[in-house]
Amino acid sequence: MKTVQISLNSIGKVKSFVNAISQFDYDFDLISGRYVIDAKSIMGIFSLDLSKPIDLAIHSETDLDDVMEALKPYIIE
Repeated sequence: MKTVQISLNSIGKVKSFVNAISQFDYDFDLISGRYVIDAKSIMGIFSLDLSKPIDLAIHSETDLDDVMEALKPYIIE
């Protein structure tokens, strides 16, 4: 599992983020405080405070290069 911080501060970013990760078969969780939601759930994402950075847990050990490339626009460095 790998965890990165992402920013989803607009409706357009949320929609494109879900489209980007939906192409992968792995599980993705968004963690904000004590809440953990499925990152592929648009409704779940909108239940979070999107004004702050969110932790994204990627449940995969293989092909992380492809996933990280798809997540580049959202990752906070």
